Amino acid sequence: MSFTEIADRVWVLRHPWLDLNVTAIGGERGLVVVDTHGSGVAALEVVDALRTLDRGGPVAVVNTHEHFDHTFGNATFIEQYGELPVHAHEVAAERTVAAGERIQALYRDSTDPRGAEVVATSIRPADRTFSSAAVLDLGDRQVELVHPGRGHTAGDLVVRIPDVDVLLAGDLVEESAPPAYGADSWPLDWPLTLDLLLGLTTPASVVVPGHGAVVDTAFVEEQRGDLGTVAETIRDLASRGVPQDEALAAASWPLPTEALGQAIARGYEQLPRSQRRLPLV
Repeated sequence: MSFTEIADRVWVLRHPWLDLNVTAIGGERGLVVVDTHGSGVAALEVVDALRTLDRGGPVAVVNTHEHFDHTFGNATFIEQYGELPVHAHEVAAERTVAAGERIQALYRDSTDPRGAEVVATSIRPADRTFSSAAVLDLGDRQVELVHPGRGHTAGDLVVRIPDVDVLLAGDLVEESAPPAYGADSWPLDWPLTLDLLLGLTTPASVVVPGHGAVVDTAFVEEQRGDLGTVAETIRDLASRGVPQDEALAAASWPLPTEALGQAIARGYEQLPRSQRRLPLV
């Protein structure tokens, strides 16, 4: 397990647990690590791989959103490297502890082989936050943090490295599984958020998803189309008075139906009551 350089001084570690991507960005002032994995133990595995780069320690950490698999290594990085600034969108930082405690409660009763280490992890939220955009100065390059809108969560951010045309998309884009609609997702906003994300790219951009292989903008455009179809289908069903519990069976969907239960529930919640018509009888 090692980091792979995908562009000048941009390395991605595709960790087998959860197929999660951790990215290191190098500059003359040091490294920025984006996402820290889902437990203290997993974070130590990332630290070991990071040391093989022989580029020194990180000077900052970024969380793309609040979910445990992207934040539970924060405390370990600080233990290993000293008091590092941890950057996130303000909503993600505010929700990191509560989101983490919920997942720890689920793992406490699970048979997952890594469950015990998840439960034992100390949760450390970000301490540097922003609302719309921020820039990290690495001396010879700028790293841009942008909140393009709500989608996978309310606090998603993307990381843009403009000098090499690389975009780290977090879980706004997924390659190895369908986009993850959770109870904190915003399915009606997500397509528009990807429109803004795509506005930060070029046809030659390299896009690193939260999970899975590195992709190009054509992949993101296709996924945006699927997410857009889901959103419009939810709107159409609700406007025709189809009850929420019948919606899944009432339409054809571009994504596997087992991934859409929360999308429908959250989509119906998002719609104004005036757009949720009662069925005609």
